[in-house]
Amino acid sequence: MRYESAVEVTSLVKRYGAKTAVDGLSLTVAAGGVTAVLGPNGAGKTTTIEVCEGYRRPDAGTARVLGLDPVTEGARLRPRIGVMLQSGGVYPGARAEEMLRHTAGMYADPVDPDVLIERLGLQSCGRTAYRRLSGGQQQRLALAMAVVGRPELVFLDEPTAGLDPQARHATWDLVRELRTDGVTVVLTTHFMEEAEQLADDVVIIDGGRAIATGSPEELCRGGAENTLRFTGRPGLDLVSLLNALPADTVAAELSPGSYRIEGRVDPQLLATVTSWCAQHGVMPDHLAVERRTLEDVFLELTGRELRA
Repeated sequence: MRYESAVEVTSLVKRYGAKTAVDGLSLTVAAGGVTAVLGPNGAGKTTTIEVCEGYRRPDAGTARVLGLDPVTEGARLRPRIGVMLQSGGVYPGARAEEMLRHTAGMYADPVDPDVLIERLGLQSCGRTAYRRLSGGQQQRLALAMAVVGRPELVFLDEPTAGLDPQARHATWDLVRELRTDGVTVVLTTHFMEEAEQLADDVVIIDGGRAIATGSPEELCRGGAENTLRFTGRPGLDLVSLLNALPADTVAAELSPGSYRIEGRVDPQLLATVTSWCAQHGVMPDHLAVERRTLEDVFLELTGRELRA
């Protein structure tokens, strides 16, 4: 049975003693796409995902996954989902290949484990005990175990943490293939580039609540497309530059030799800036019209202070 929404969380609350980890959070995950759940440490994203997976009971609110209650209907739900935990979920003494084949044997129509072993570069460590694998190898094994059962929906918690660039891109390719095959993917990540590359939708969580939702393009839209950056020699006369530009333009030297101009960035403004630079003997290097990145949006919404 297909659903327009693969996950629906409504007014979810989860407490640990006096601490409220999730505070009335609501979110919807569209079926057949990739949704990235972002948030600072302690924001409540992992707890929310664990409720959806059936590992934790909510104190209030509801979670429906593929139309089912993850707690009371977990036996019906588990064969249809794949789960990659942030850590654990594997017998420490089990060999990597042994664990993957054991997991595959729990499903009616699994992916051939040999295909995943080759795809995720696990050939060299197939006979190595899980506890002796590197962090990256453990991550790749956990990913293989999450998808080997051909799930309708897969939860990936920090799937590329600790991976080298080659393994990270191999993981991205696998996620894209899952989406092409109609599998819904929910991933948490601290890599903003990963969310921009993979996600159809993004949910930003902070303080146990969803504070922003939308596609990466929607969240990054607004204002930043009117930003021009360039580098040159330090200490340029910005007053002189601003006199040549429209009245509503703002210019700043962000760091020695690094400049940002904000305003209506169009071909005329670009021509004026380059003309001014030519008149003053300035070579504007790395001249670029930029938009906000997802990282810019994330920091604007959640702040720049360190989180415990």
